Amino acid sequence: MSYALSFPIKESEAEIKKLIRKHPIHFTPRLKMLLECKKSKTPLSKNELADLICANHNSIQTWRKRYIDEGITALLTHKKIGFKPSVISSIAHKKIEKKFNSPTNAFRSYKELQEWVDKKFFKGIKYITINSYVKRHFGAKLKVARKSHVNKDANAVEIFKKNSSKKLNQKLKN
Repeated sequence: MSYALSFPIKESEAEIKKLIRKHPIHFTPRLKMLLECKKSKTPLSKNELADLICANHNSIQTWRKRYIDEGITALLTHKKIGFKPSVISSIAHKKIEKKFNSPTNAFRSYKELQEWVDKKFFKGIKYITINSYVKRHFGAKLKVARKSHVNKDANAVEIFKKNSSKKLNQKLKN
């Protein structure tokens, strides 16, 4: 069974309520913990606080310790650093984009792209990393229509389109 920990809270109830309104919502349970401790005439255990605030008792213990050791400023900071920087550099990005958009020398699969990046830039890049990167930055999809043939004659295509549209118009008139 957890015993109640008594610790002094320097801030007043009004100050804590003001901090709740001022700070982002993910700090609210921390401040509510302080508020409940301030309101209570007897010390509250971590389990009692967890029930009052609807938070995990381990979180309550961590928050109390942080407040006791370092104060309110430490309680109102979180140590999340955000997203990791991209593995693929801007130079690699430009080269991938150039090769990706090339009609004659484009990639035929993500595996081929992964091997090319592995040879040209850095070893050991994972398939899922390059796959998600290409989808995110270039809008690539797994099921994409194939590019036209490299040796296809553009004039022959135009003649085919003209003739097929003439034949279609004739069929519609009849």
